[in-house]
Amino acid sequence: MLHEIANQASLLGERTLQWISNAVERQLNGERFMVANQTPYELILQQGLLSVRRYPALAEDYIQAGAEPRPVKRRQHKVPVVLVPPLAADPLNFDLLPNRSLVRYLLAEGFRVYLVDFGSPDIDHSHLGLADYTTRLLPQALRAVRADSGEQELSLLGYCMGGLFCLIYAGWSHDPGLRNIVTIASPIDAHQIGIAGRLMEAMNGPARLVRKLTPFRIHNIDPGRLLIPGWVSSLAFKLTNPLGTLQSYVDLLMNLWDRDYVIEHQTMATWFNKMHAYPGGIVQDFVVQVGIDNELAAGRIRLGGRKQALLDRIDCSMLAIAGKSDRIVTVEAARKVLDIVASRDKDFMLAPGGHAGVFAGSKAPATTWAHAAQWLAARSAGKPGRRAARKEAAAKPGAGKRSAPRKDAAAARHRPRR
Repeated sequence: MLHEIANQASLLGERTLQWISNAVERQLNGERFMVANQTPYELILQQGLLSVRRYPALAEDYIQAGAEPRPVKRRQHKVPVVLVPPLAADPLNFDLLPNRSLVRYLLAEGFRVYLVDFGSPDIDHSHLGLADYTTRLLPQALRAVRADSGEQELSLLGYCMGGLFCLIYAGWSHDPGLRNIVTIASPIDAHQIGIAGRLMEAMNGPARLVRKLTPFRIHNIDPGRLLIPGWVSSLAFKLTNPLGTLQSYVDLLMNLWDRDYVIEHQTMATWFNKMHAYPGGIVQDFVVQVGIDNELAAGRIRLGGRKQALLDRIDCSMLAIAGKSDRIVTVEAARKVLDIVASRDKDFMLAPGGHAGVFAGSKAPATTWAHAAQWLAARSAGKPGRRAARKEAAAKPGAGKRSAPRKDAAAARHRPRR
């Protein structure tokens, strides 16, 4: 009994010293607990805010993905994957932790991986809007990827707003080299995103009345006055789950003696605490076109002047993934895209987690990532471009007959709603 008490006292004393040491170091040198962006990369484009990273093949034979080791496949898929982040969240969330990195996971699965970084806008970039990101910056990034990889066909994988950028680009450009699109927690139907969605839907009628009877337009406001600082986005994100945010700090205090726990907590906190600003132009476009008017849900969105994106003309392969407990982008908001795109090959998957967890939570490697990688692998072999394939298919007997859809136990095959 005395021996056990002595051991417990010794353990408590050791943990107390570790708790104090970690607390002091975290306060003075918090960056030492940050392990995001550890995967080596090369910049293939750097111009203003925009940059594009290429990640070389992994040197090791195995990686840790969540709790499981995974072998690194040496045979590469022909079609590169381009990762497209949302504006507010830093791209570090694609390479978050050594054992929870989507970049490393895709590399281990044999993909050539590129990442678009839209930078951190400030007041000088307030004019940037949807048209800038989807018809100028993203196309510029994809040209750099094609030049570097030597491949014309690409797959796009976008998280949250990044997924919207992928869809809007595809609907605007009708890019024949776009093989696949994967969206994760991307809100196509803005009126289905909980309380905020209902509020925007309620504003639709009054907004139309204001436009009809007055000259007031949100787009006439100086976008510099509408820039949303990063700290506001961070606060808004945390307020979607205040109890969870509070619980995370309580858990940190209870586990501050565990350096590995502090490293993971500090890295995740950097994602949520150091968000980027939203340019005023983006705010204007999202409030009006995406939010109040809900144009994406109708399949077409205005991009200024005569430009518009026709989402109902997108015909590449499409996978949409939603988080079961996502309070920001509901399942209905994310699933809507399958009712809109013209793709014959389209899938939907529900994965565990909220808005952050579905993308980079502890269960993401075994669920979201595994399904996305498997789905992309089946569609990333070398073959003629889609236009050439269509001509070849049209010349065959029986062309135009629709084949029966394949069954997939891991995902729900989309069926049009009646």
